[in-house]
Amino acid sequence: MEQFDFDLERVFKIIKTKNCKKVGLQLPEGFKRQAMDIARNIEQKTQASVIISGNPCFGACDIDTVLAGNVDILFHFGHAGMGEFDNVVFIESRSNVDTLPAVKIALSLLKARRIGIITTVQHVHKLEEISKFLRENGKEPVIGKGDLRVGYPGQVIGCNFTAARVDCEEYLYVGSGFFHPLGVAIATGKMVIAADPYLNKAVEVSGEKFLRKRGGYIAQSMDARVFGIIVSTKSGQNRMKLAQKLVEIANKHGIEAHIIMMDLVTPEQLLAFKVDAYVNTACPRITIDDAERFHVPVLTPQEFEILMGERKWEALEMDEILEETGNGEG
Repeated sequence: MEQFDFDLERVFKIIKTKNCKKVGLQLPEGFKRQAMDIARNIEQKTQASVIISGNPCFGACDIDTVLAGNVDILFHFGHAGMGEFDNVVFIESRSNVDTLPAVKIALSLLKARRIGIITTVQHVHKLEEISKFLRENGKEPVIGKGDLRVGYPGQVIGCNFTAARVDCEEYLYVGSGFFHPLGVAIATGKMVIAADPYLNKAVEVSGEKFLRKRGGYIAQSMDARVFGIIVSTKSGQNRMKLAQKLVEIANKHGIEAHIIMMDLVTPEQLLAFKVDAYVNTACPRITIDDAERFHVPVLTPQEFEILMGERKWEALEMDEILEETGNGEG
């Protein structure tokens, strides 16, 4: 647990102050291995009983509302707060890793002067230090605010890259994995250098190969006559209005489309439906991360619009869930 700060002293204090007897824990996949240690510490320090959510957790948009309804308080680890819940406390689990060694490696790959800096919630507290280093090395760092779904300036989440929409020439992403920097590269059309502080590596992330692959899924759907429009029941992912709009577009072009509402969206759950292709309005990462596991093509809403002739091919973009409309249906 030493690499991340689970802020357990704060957890203990909240439990004692509120006199909570039943405590729920929800952790994303990467933190689940810490669940037993956290539960043990809570029970020893507070005498409260702990229930751990065994369901998958994909983000702050994915609160285990059933568990929350059966405990006095639910601690959701690993994400910044999103939405309003009476008894849910978000524990952001900041990383203690030193980011500067990876940023120093990235410096040689940054060609422009004005650099947009982006990261996940685990490293947002390091942005000032990173900015200072870049300024000392002749760069002009820029940090964007993002919309209401985003908790901190410079923070990007899997379905929202609004903090990256700043006036800059290139981007520096600090964090692990390629999904976030890839999303920014596609959303902005600019070069992104990804600096991984856990591996002490930095690489350029290009969206060209990804866009070619997505174009292939659109091409595979050209002859599709029946579409399943996936809608999530998760509070932070529900885009029913968008799904209804997509059904209207399909009908306008003589295509059959039906809305399928579900909680956990997996290839296995959808295998039994007789459709030619799906359109996913749930978490955008499902379309990307699991694309090759589905038995038929799964398109983003934007890709479906291209297929229907409602959007130009060159206007292909990353699917995002925005807060602009106030209900997550941006």
